[in-house]
Amino acid sequence: MRLVRILAALALLTSFSTTLQAQEQAAKPKPPLRPWLFSLLGGLGQYSNTLRFPSDSLADAPLVGLRIERRFSETLGLELAGAYGMSHEMRPDGSNGADVTSTNVSGNLVAHLSRGSRFGDLYLSGGGGYNQYDSDAASEDLHYGTFEAAAGWMIPFGEKAGLRLEARNVLNVPKDMNKAQNSDQQYWAGLAFGFGGPPKDTDGDGVPDKKDKCPDTPKGAKVDATGCPTDADGDGVWDGIDTCIGTPKGAKVDAKGCPVDSDGDGVYDGVDQCEGTPKGATVDATGCPSDGDGDGVFDGIDTCPGTPKGATVNASGCPADSDGDGVPDGVDRCPGTTAGLAVDSEGCPIEVTERETELLDTGMIRLQNVNFETGKAALLPESYAVLDEVGTILLKWPQLEIEIGGHTDSRGSIAFNQTLSESRAQAVKDYLSAKYPALVASQIRVMGYGEGRPVAKNTSVLNMAKNRRVEFKVLNRDVLKKEVERRKMLPKK
Repeated sequence: MRLVRILAALALLTSFSTTLQAQEQAAKPKPPLRPWLFSLLGGLGQYSNTLRFPSDSLADAPLVGLRIERRFSETLGLELAGAYGMSHEMRPDGSNGADVTSTNVSGNLVAHLSRGSRFGDLYLSGGGGYNQYDSDAASEDLHYGTFEAAAGWMIPFGEKAGLRLEARNVLNVPKDMNKAQNSDQQYWAGLAFGFGGPPKDTDGDGVPDKKDKCPDTPKGAKVDATGCPTDADGDGVWDGIDTCIGTPKGAKVDAKGCPVDSDGDGVYDGVDQCEGTPKGATVDATGCPSDGDGDGVFDGIDTCPGTPKGATVNASGCPADSDGDGVPDGVDRCPGTTAGLAVDSEGCPIEVTERETELLDTGMIRLQNVNFETGKAALLPESYAVLDEVGTILLKWPQLEIEIGGHTDSRGSIAFNQTLSESRAQAVKDYLSAKYPALVASQIRVMGYGEGRPVAKNTSVLNMAKNRRVEFKVLNRDVLKKEVERRKMLPKK
């Protein structure tokens, strides 16, 4: 029955230990492991009723004990145990017989089940040893090999000492194993003392408490030689915990040390001098949006960059043009211009010039002051102004098909003059196309007439100057006539 009770106690302790370990997962850090454990114990020995020495069973008796354990890990240790007691025979008549001393020595493997728990350290042990019973009334000592099993509980008083309670079963093993039925029970209580191991480090930062100037360092933080946490990027989150090392100085960070960018402009809060920047806006190094054309719509959002200063724009930064004259509202000094009228840079209608009147009346503009280098097709700068005037007129009438005709005087051979007139007509077209890209090149043709169509006889210097000319002739005069009539019929704004 005693053995059954011991086994039941072992099973109960094992179950209780498993529950404690589950409850202690989030407990405070365990105290440092002491590699040596020394225990002084006092207890009670209950001897087997089947053990007869010298001739009768032994009475229960007090015991003194000693334990020395070498710990190899949190859960495993090897222990040397010793016990000494003095009992006496229990005679059938109820009187005491001979005195008997018992000596027990064993080596045991110890399994610690809940070290560091606030409920203490529950353990199980098992091993083998030697038992000796000695009495002056016997001719020789009684001795056995033993199998031993124990369950115990160590309740710490601090990091180095504690109260130890234990129940142990000692099975005496004779030479004939079939007769192994003498089992003693031992019940112990005493003090246990731990030795060796690392110095106390409450916050687990690797710096002993005696040297630690910052004893409450958060778990995972890197520390210096004095145990104080470091913060290389100065963001307030310790190295080791900081998952975003190298945060720019002044930037706001979250609990992990990573910088925050509330408006998503790429410049961190704390560094960003213009918080709340609209999404998509281009910003400078300080997080402030730019507005290259000054229209009030930030670059990056502005889909019409380069808006003229003063122009009225929509939410996308594109200028409005209510009268459709090509000059944005806000810049247009003549709003409400009649549709189709040519306007100047300020949006005001351009007065019809003498040359435009010539075009409308005759279907032709004849220029005799377009000058080239002698014998060449290179335009001279003094010709630019008059050609610009013609280019402005042609922009106002984009429906027209125009022929640029080149004419020469009679000096030189007919073949040379023909080639020269063609080259000069092409030079005029090239100039206008480059200066006024809105002109449709396919609607402008060039022709060289050489000296074949003079407007005066080549008998004087004056007449020859008249013959050296450039003519702009409308090829679709019917379209010109219809367009003129249509514009006359348009309602006024």
